[in-house]
Amino acid sequence: MKLTKNEKGQIQECLRQYVGKYPSQNKAAQSLTGTSSATVSSILQGKWENISDDMWRNLASQLGTTTATDWQVVETKAFQEMTLVMKDAQAVKNVTWIVGEAGCGKTTTAKLYASEHGEVFYILCSEDMKKSDFIREIARRIGQRTEGYSIRELLDRIIDDLIQMQAPLLLFDEADKLPERVFHYFIDLYNRLEDKCGIVFLSTSYIKRRMTMGLRYNKCGYNEIHSRIGRKFYELEPTAPHDIYAVCMANGVTDKSRISEVVKDAEAYDFDLRCVKKSIHRAKLIAAQPAFKQHSNNSQTSK
Repeated sequence: MKLTKNEKGQIQECLRQYVGKYPSQNKAAQSLTGTSSATVSSILQGKWENISDDMWRNLASQLGTTTATDWQVVETKAFQEMTLVMKDAQAVKNVTWIVGEAGCGKTTTAKLYASEHGEVFYILCSEDMKKSDFIREIARRIGQRTEGYSIRELLDRIIDDLIQMQAPLLLFDEADKLPERVFHYFIDLYNRLEDKCGIVFLSTSYIKRRMTMGLRYNKCGYNEIHSRIGRKFYELEPTAPHDIYAVCMANGVTDKSRISEVVKDAEAYDFDLRCVKKSIHRAKLIAAQPAFKQHSNNSQTSK
């Protein structure tokens, strides 16, 4: 489906705000995958004739926006706690490891914070990352060229860039998934950025088990990492029914009976907000299409 002019305008505005976070338009363009500085310039200048819809969608995905703008993010308890921790880490340049179960909104909150604050860089980790992938991804996020440099040279350039910033913050999402050799790079990063850059790690509670085992068997690097996060994790409050109620209200489900259904569904899945989003979509679909509601009821009756 082709994007409308209005949708492109929304992406353009998001891009304008994104570029404003970087010291130069070129650095901003280098931080984006599959996008050149010339493309960024053309979009900001309104020269859209040669910009494909695929490029617009690529940008929308990376900028944390979508062409469908009907979903409202709600400040749940976990959202508020995370925001407080990230603000503190950025202000006083400390290191914190946030733990919250899957679907509590960690990624959404981190991306939103990064989009609304300057000198904040979101890095998504993965279990198949190599050391080179890890360092190049950080370099790319802060707007550096990665071609033609060794990993050690890139790390030096990353450090040099970050320590010149006023209040830099690195957000490492799903950090517990990183393999051992990459995991150790946190130590090097911390040692060279101590009191110069805030660092926040985000993960599920699996990291606690991994850390316990690493400490028990005296695995290389675990005691150092544990020390650097203050030997404790910041555990988010679980999502509660009142959070689901607020999400429903903000996203157009206001009927109490429908909200109760969404809450009941959410409870069965540990209040996973991804499941809540699907339940809300279904509730709105049923409310908007009586025929769909009748079909749904008939299907349930026949079971």
